[in-house]
This record gives sequence, structure tokens and C-alpha cells, in this order.
Amino acid sequence: MERLQKVIAEAGITSRRKAEELILAGKVSVNGEVISKLGLKVSGKDIIDVDGVRLNRNVVRKYYILNKPRGVISSAIDEKGRKTVVDYIDTDVRIYPVGRLDYDTTGLIILTNDGKLANILAHPKNKIPKTYIAKIEGLLNKDDIDRLKSGIIIEGRKVFIEDFKIRDKDFEKKTSLVEITIVEGRNHIVKKIFESLKHPVIRLSRIKIAFLELGNLKSGQYRELTIKEVKKLYSLK
Repeated sequence: MERLQKVIAEAGITSRRKAEELILAGKVSVNGEVISKLGLKVSGKDIIDVDGVRLNRNVVRKYYILNKPRGVISSAIDEKGRKTVVDYIDTDVRIYPVGRLDYDTTGLIILTNDGKLANILAHPKNKIPKTYIAKIEGLLNKDDIDRLKSGIIIEGRKVFIEDFKIRDKDFEKKTSLVEITIVEGRNHIVKKIFESLKHPVIRLSRIKIAFLELGNLKSGQYRELTIKEVKKLYSLK
């Protein structure tokens, strides 16, 4: 027996939080009975309908990584009709991105219909490391680096930097190319880190999530994850 919202999320319909909202809104029924309170547990034999659509609990799981281009929305759909990361994946299965990258940020993003894995990767307690390459304004000095190593306070909470290195400095244009690894998932967090140091981000790309790297994937290209990679992602819990 598992909680209803968890079963809905793991079926790839939506996130667990959104599933809870759907339940409270009376848009979920179990065996024909509308459920509007949280806490119900269901078994594999129960028939679940979400917003009038029968929940398929035996759907084939799919896992992809995409090298997200700039100017693409990290969402399954966009109300304004803009291109989304899902548009790049050739599949008949309903998938969605795990986490997000800003509209102008490029790089590695995972897409799947496996709600259980998505929750493992997104949950803060699992501290999944993410590595970014950022081109920033200005040349970092020793004080900047010391602050990064000791942790930056962003909106009242410290962000711990797992790893950091300066890849290059352009003394003529006064810009730096840096690599930074964090386990944070807050929106715009990398940009906020460097803004706090008065070195605004000019360009940002995510190159790694845990052990997954882009490899030779060009902008807009994707590939399916191997069974070994999926198992290794599950082991991160």
C-alpha cells in the first residue's frame, strides 16, 4: 500500500506536490469514488483516474539526457507556445524534465516519465552534485575565492560550494571562465552566487549531473540512458 499522491507521481503524470493539489481539488478518483483529502493509501489493484484520465501504472519507463540549447523552456508544455525541452525528444511516451535550466542557460538536463527517479534526483536530502561552466564579468580575486570556499549566503541560507576552479581569465575583456559544483536546487542559484560577488554571469551551461556528462552531445542533441546509468542514478538515494 502506498500513498495516492506518490503513486500518481511515480506514474509520471505530475510531481508529488501537484498530485496533492489535484487530490485536494477533487480531480482524482479511486475505484470511481472522488478523493478530496490527503492520506489515502492504494494498492496495485485500485483503479485511479486523474482529471478524467485512467492512470496507467504499467507504462514503459524512458530516460534521456539532452544538451539544452539557449532560448528553450525547461517544461513539458509552454502556455506561450515557445519551444520546450520535450520538443527535442522523439518519443510517444509522455515525459517531463527533472528540475530546470533557465531560458538562457544551456547544457545537461534529464527527461523521464519515472516519477520515483525524478523525486530522488530533485530531493535536497540526496545532495545530487551539479557542475556548471560560467562566463562571468570581472576577474576573481583572492577574497572572492575565499568567500566561495567558505560558502555564500543567498537569501538567508548558505550555499556550500562542492568544487570550484578558474578555467580561464581574459585580462583584455575583463572576464573569467569558471567551473562550479553545487548541490543546491534553488532557482537561479548560480547566477545569484556570482551576483553576490559583483561578478554577474554572462553565459551559463550545466555540464554534469552526478556522474552524467554531456560527452559529445551537441546543442539540441539527446540520447537515452543505459540501464546501468539508470541503476546508478537510483543508487544515489
